[in-house]
Amino acid sequence: MKRFVFVASIVLAVGFVAILCYSHFAFQDAFFFLRGEVKIEKIVCQGDMDGDGIPDNDDIVRGARMEIANRTKYQSTYYEGGYPPKSEGVCTDVVWRALKNAGYDLKAHMDADISRNTSDYKSGVIIPDQNIDFRRVKNQYVFFKRYATNLTTEVKPFDRKNLYEWQPGDIVILKNSDHVAIISDKRRRDGVPAIIHNSSTFPMEENLLVKWSKNGRIIGHFRFPQNDLE
Repeated sequence: MKRFVFVASIVLAVGFVAILCYSHFAFQDAFFFLRGEVKIEKIVCQGDMDGDGIPDNDDIVRGARMEIANRTKYQSTYYEGGYPPKSEGVCTDVVWRALKNAGYDLKAHMDADISRNTSDYKSGVIIPDQNIDFRRVKNQYVFFKRYATNLTTEVKPFDRKNLYEWQPGDIVILKNSDHVAIISDKRRRDGVPAIIHNSSTFPMEENLLVKWSKNGRIIGHFRFPQNDLE
């Protein structure tokens, strides 16, 4: 009997350690499953640009998720006219397509702003080119920093106040390497939302926000729109 109890204790200990290791690897928190679930209130956007009865932020998430359903192939190419075919795209294409689903023409607004304020886009523009400028992460960063609500770039699991700022439809921009994603309406038990993006193969919904934050890659977190666009 003592031997059985000893073996059982060893098995339980090994299992417990395995769970801690998995939690640390998957969620960057060894005690993830031991903490209580955090519920984060959802902000309901008052805007409805396309007049379909769906708030803009929900429309943006739906538009981003359409990219997953479409299995858009990751393809970084220069296209005459600017727009890639529906079957192709990169991370920035997830963003303008998501905004288009809400009724916003990101290309038109960015082209106009780049034309008026070219020097502000010097990190991504040498000579303005409407066939590609709106699809560059550096340019989207400048545009959203000017015309969207600028929010926290910190991600704090289980912190209701911090996570309340991370809402569905928000846009997050990274450095090293340049990347952009849409914040999902799905959250983990610690309150951290998933992201929707296209990074190398096909668009996916993944739990990467904490990892990005801990690696210091998040340089922009935006809620669009904020200001009137000319």
